[in-house]
Amino acid sequence: MNPFINRKYIVGGIFALIILIFISRLFILQVIDPSYKLSASNNVLRYITQYPARGLVYDRNGKLLVYNEASYDLMVIPKQVEAFDTAEFCKMLDLTKEQVLARLKAAKTYSYYKPSVFEKQISARAFAPFQEKLYTYKGFFVQTRTLRKYPQKIGAHVLGYIGEVNDEITKADPYYNPGDYIGISGVEKSYEEVLRGKKGVEIFMVDVHNRIKGSYKNGRYDTAAVHGGNLKITIDATLQAYGEDLMRNKRGSIVAIEPSTGEVLAFISSPSFDPDLLVGRNRTENYQILKNDSLLPLFDRPLMARYPPGSTFKTINALIGLQEKILWPSRTYSCVGGYRAGNFFMGCHNHYSPLNVKQSIQHSCNAYYAHEFRDLLDHPKFGSVENAYETWRNYVVSFGFGQKLGIDLPHEVNGYIPTLNYYKRIHGTKLKSLNIVSLAIGQGELLMTPIQMANMTATICNKGYFFTPHVIKELPEEFNSLKSAFLEKHKTAIDSVYFKEVIEGMFLAVNGTDGGTARIAQMNGIQICGKTGTAENPHGEDHSIFIAFAPKENPKIAMAVYVENAGFGATWAAPIASLMIEKYITDTITRPYLEQHILEKNLIDAKH
Repeated sequence: MNPFINRKYIVGGIFALIILIFISRLFILQVIDPSYKLSASNNVLRYITQYPARGLVYDRNGKLLVYNEASYDLMVIPKQVEAFDTAEFCKMLDLTKEQVLARLKAAKTYSYYKPSVFEKQISARAFAPFQEKLYTYKGFFVQTRTLRKYPQKIGAHVLGYIGEVNDEITKADPYYNPGDYIGISGVEKSYEEVLRGKKGVEIFMVDVHNRIKGSYKNGRYDTAAVHGGNLKITIDATLQAYGEDLMRNKRGSIVAIEPSTGEVLAFISSPSFDPDLLVGRNRTENYQILKNDSLLPLFDRPLMARYPPGSTFKTINALIGLQEKILWPSRTYSCVGGYRAGNFFMGCHNHYSPLNVKQSIQHSCNAYYAHEFRDLLDHPKFGSVENAYETWRNYVVSFGFGQKLGIDLPHEVNGYIPTLNYYKRIHGTKLKSLNIVSLAIGQGELLMTPIQMANMTATICNKGYFFTPHVIKELPEEFNSLKSAFLEKHKTAIDSVYFKEVIEGMFLAVNGTDGGTARIAQMNGIQICGKTGTAENPHGEDHSIFIAFAPKENPKIAMAVYVENAGFGATWAAPIASLMIEKYITDTITRPYLEQHILEKNLIDAKH
């Protein structure tokens, strides 16, 4: 065969193969793999994000708590910037020349041709005069954003605030890009998915210098931003504002709950702060000031502060004693100035003796509960103190103590109910009831948060059950499933029949004709049931505590008040709770002298 013919076929085959490879590659690039097409498109298109307005937040009665105000991000494209009057520019934006030069340098480092943020969150008021001159500053343009505004100036801890996303968030959630904002705390964080809405985009054609030449395909592929969903929360704005006024110049917290639903009516952490401080261009500076404040205004006391419950916990020990038949309504113990066992002595205040269950709560007798607690732990039916303690602890935990309740706010912490192993490490394998008798009066190692104490109060007036405390009342329909967890009834391990004695004792503590530790909380027209507490504080003066609910029948409000370093529960916490209850139920105050006394008292400066 002619070798030239063979060579012709070989060369032709090689060319055919090369052509086939090119055709296949072009097919893959243009049809199967769009990445190169997208890359080419990205070189001639600019995608401008349209940020949605966040949802509004209303109180339980429809009063507006959070709304949006227009703001602007000033963007810059370094390649398009021309010489400009820096003095005028700096004056209008309240910047220094050094800041302007540094930001231009940073923008050039990022990209000469792509836009980047030059100044964030310029308010509408500050932007108005600058807008008239914007056309003179080539290379600068604005991107519309919104700022949160707070017309009531209340509820900073429950409402929360928003801030810019970090790298960790953008990596974890593809929805967010650098420069986006997200809820950091409060309902802004808990209901971020509801409030944030959905971003839109506008696509523009740009030239080789990244200058906009018009809308891409007349906006066919643009998408509109979707406004965030609105929230109605359970907070009563009037009650919240009143509680914040009462706690001004005091450290502590107030948590008020509607017992029949678990809805949080007031959520007060004091000292608090103006929520507008954490909005806009000065947010970072203001945050550092608040963070470094020795009074810890950013600290969310209702969810994060842990205190001994003090004598308010006697209500729980009474219920456990009744359930385990250690106590019965007429069971009395004597008190002669306190409880003594060998060299151990637990003091008590003056009251008549002996006392039964109701009277022990009415007069808050330490000796009564020391006797009862030891009788429980040493009872032969349990076989050992260890077994009895485990039984006691299980009852306590059933009230939601020692764990997170699951409120729909971030940063909740556990309380602390010591385990048996904890005491074994301290006291050895053989536990003695006298070693832990301080638990009888809510001291020792017990630690509880204000939200747990308010929930305990709601549980008592519900005679043995509670709903998980929550702050959401109404959501957009598509998010209603988020509320399902708050509709479940949680029952304690105490039978409902035993709550009557404790409730009657709390009623007598406020309204007893023969005295009571909380008489200062008494008022005409409303039957308040309450229990005082004075929690020992190793770091200073004792904490003043009061738990209460009202009315006695069909309660509408249950609450816990903590006033740090303020002494006896009856001195400050009880009158504050009484005023809060009156304000909520009647919307009036009939004891202006008491109100004025609380409002004028400064317990912070007095301690410094």
